[in-house]
Amino acid sequence: MTSVNDKVQALLEELVAGGREIGVQVCAWQGEEQIVDAWAGVADPETGVKVDGDTLFNVFSVSKAVTAVAVHMQVERGLIDYDAPVAAYWPEFAQAGKGDVTVRHVLSHVSGVLRMPPDVTPELMTNWDWMCQRIAEMPAAYPAGSRSSYQSMTFGWLLGEIVRRTDPKRRPFGQFVKDEIADPLGATDLWLGIPAAVESRIARLNDVAVYVMPDGNAMREAQPLAVDLMPDPFERPYVRRACIPAVGGIFNARSMARFWAMLANGGTLGGVRLLSAERVAGFAGPRPHFDDADPVFFGMKVPIGWAGFWLGGAEAPPVSAPRNMRALCHPGMGGTIGWSDPDLKLAVAFCHNRMFDTVDITQDSRTMVGDVIRAAL
Repeated sequence: MTSVNDKVQALLEELVAGGREIGVQVCAWQGEEQIVDAWAGVADPETGVKVDGDTLFNVFSVSKAVTAVAVHMQVERGLIDYDAPVAAYWPEFAQAGKGDVTVRHVLSHVSGVLRMPPDVTPELMTNWDWMCQRIAEMPAAYPAGSRSSYQSMTFGWLLGEIVRRTDPKRRPFGQFVKDEIADPLGATDLWLGIPAAVESRIARLNDVAVYVMPDGNAMREAQPLAVDLMPDPFERPYVRRACIPAVGGIFNARSMARFWAMLANGGTLGGVRLLSAERVAGFAGPRPHFDDADPVFFGMKVPIGWAGFWLGGAEAPPVSAPRNMRALCHPGMGGTIGWSDPDLKLAVAFCHNRMFDTVDITQDSRTMVGDVIRAAL
């Protein structure tokens, strides 16, 4: 490991000592070389169990990047067309006037299909067929393609069901991801639905210093309080075991970094090619309504490209860390992030268990880590 690892290790220990982090992991690749594998702090403050390289973390919406790649792989195989209606693959989805929603609309977060079923519970959220049936029955909140409206949770079932229905083997979506993405990349801890054997390695979410939105707004339609992205319900064992592909990922930085390294290298890593270089190069293109105020994000502009990734380089967290608008990234609730910078062929995964909202770039652990890595290269 190069000296950059020592510098990241020192920063992580400083962040923990200063109380900015509780338990944290960072892994980074440049090209085909892993250049950082560092961690610090505790996975569970109550027991004192320390973080190590195998500790697993809830990554929340970082999961969306993996789900999007599954769709892009099916497109490359000729099984999905971006501009085909979702209902071409999932006929029941055309109910309630949604027949004109396309796969591209969903990838771009402009489908208008943002609402979770109002009667959802943590238990029902783990029932794939129930979720898909209810989403298919419900009308969209906005006309297809009319505006940015972040599909905080529905993104996963919308795209996951399309992949499931176009998979010749008809595998459950979590199994598809394991077979077609995680295992080929050697990302052995990229879980959308964990096996019981790994549960003891999951870090406990701590210090939930995040703003909880009350009811009566688009965010709460997209992310109801009953299934909010918080320790409860996402630390319940049956939720951890379910495939919830927009927000339910449980990864470690080592496996997450392999995924982003594949993208940083134009779709390939370790002799395994998942996507063509030309396809990956196009992912950083903007989407329609790029400058919209998004009602789910409290009227803020969300820097999302057409292909299901956020674009890095904004002047404020959460996507300031890559410092490059050509970078692909995805943040997750509470501060986890992964990104790929095609210009540096750099991939970085940041996992932690201290959930926070940060608006000050100078206080943002993720941006600090990115700056230390880039300065050391």
